Amino acid sequence: MKASVLVTGGAGYVGSHACKALSQAGYLPIAYDSLERGHHWAVRWGPLEVGWLHDRRRLDEVLLKYKPTAALHFAAYAYVGESAADPGRYYWNNVAGSVSLLEALRHANVTKLVFSSTCATFGIPDIVPITEDCPQRPINAYGASKLMVERMLADYDQVYGMRSVSLRYFNAAGADPEAEIGEAHDPETHLIPLALLTAMGRLPSVTVFGSDYPTADGTCVRDYVHVADLADAHVLALKYLDGGGSTCCLNLGTGKGWSVAEVIKSAMDVTGRPIAVVNGQRRAGDPPALVADATRAMQVLGWAPKFPHIRQQVDHAWRWLLRGSAGSPS
Repeated sequence: MKASVLVTGGAGYVGSHACKALSQAGYLPIAYDSLERGHHWAVRWGPLEVGWLHDRRRLDEVLLKYKPTAALHFAAYAYVGESAADPGRYYWNNVAGSVSLLEALRHANVTKLVFSSTCATFGIPDIVPITEDCPQRPINAYGASKLMVERMLADYDQVYGMRSVSLRYFNAAGADPEAEIGEAHDPETHLIPLALLTAMGRLPSVTVFGSDYPTADGTCVRDYVHVADLADAHVLALKYLDGGGSTCCLNLGTGKGWSVAEVIKSAMDVTGRPIAVVNGQRRAGDPPALVADATRAMQVLGWAPKFPHIRQQVDHAWRWLLRGSAGSPS
């Protein structure tokens, strides 16, 4: 019988890809999602249980029904701008919801958890590439909420013996290489889908926020990591915990940065279509460059990105969007 794994946010972007990776690795993923921002069509490799993290009765019911051996925790609000405008909502959902989940897991004797964290816990870094030991000084409620959960997990290990791996990933990108699932946010804020939607004619233009940064072409540089590689890392982290691994925090990235201008150029190359660009003002708090040092994840988990090049990530995202425009998902 397959071991069950609870996947909160399993109907979301990264969570749904993790469910596919779990299934391929021999686990049964149990997607637990409110469907407020997730999608029913993204749940294809195991059952979907609809519920909120704050609903302890519902969580307890699902945990009793499936008796999972571990949990992957993706469920969170993740819009930086929204978190700056409405921090209370982010602390209620991301922090209070995580407390509810951890308590439910503790009482169900689930002692292994992989947490979807973020490079936003670092804020504006002192050095690039960013290592796990760099100071964590988040500059928005989203990053702060994720850092609070990391700290809670450290306490839950020390006091209750709940071991965890917090995966701080950089810019999630791309789509399932087989185009079975992909990115579908509303509103969409990620650069690659915005550029591709512009290429499709569904958006009039893509805005570049700042062209005067101290980078090679003046636009911000980010480390884009393929969503399938992120999913693989979560499975490896689960196996690490299954093997007795201790609580830790790990960066996930390729170690290479791509500028906004380079991403847009890749989108034009992949699609063979022009993409209209509008130059906007810098956004407050946007550092010139965010690039990961993922050496520790490679050493601890044996993880290595299969799709490190931006061209691969854009190509997979494009194939997913083309499939959607032809009538899928449904």
